[in-house]
Amino acid sequence: MSRKPLQGGGVTPPERSKGSGKATPGKDLAHERKFQEYLQSKGLKFTPERQSLLNWVFKSHKHFEAEDLLLDIRQSGERVSKATIYRTLSLLVQCGLLREVIFGEKHSHYEHVHENEHHDHLVCSGCGKIIEFTDEELERLQDAVCQQYQFLPESHRLQIQGLCKECQRKV
Repeated sequence: MSRKPLQGGGVTPPERSKGSGKATPGKDLAHERKFQEYLQSKGLKFTPERQSLLNWVFKSHKHFEAEDLLLDIRQSGERVSKATIYRTLSLLVQCGLLREVIFGEKHSHYEHVHENEHHDHLVCSGCGKIIEFTDEELERLQDAVCQQYQFLPESHRLQIQGLCKECQRKV
């Protein structure tokens, strides 16, 4: 089982082009292209606000909350409404660029969706730390259960709540 720890947190601002005040696109324009195509298929526009939010979201590779994103953007001096953030995050989830991951709180966390990359989560109920992991044996077991019940899976989420090593020491 390989583990790749990631902690939740704020979103770092995207790089800026000189004098424009707008976020510059990241190295990979595939996200932007996919989002533009999705919006067009729904009769929606790829507005400067949506482009800026897309750049903010994909600049960081951490789990994040909508409220953290709003705070980070406003602290950078950009103006964006809370409604625009929530609507845009919803669109990014619908088009398959983000995944909404709920970690036992009353609000959602988001993470990037990467092609052919599946992982599960260990979530510390003490400090909120999120550890991403993959386990091939666990994946094989899930496949076997689906076969046993003649079930065609579309997706799944595994999230284990508990205490990380640091929080266990405090108990």
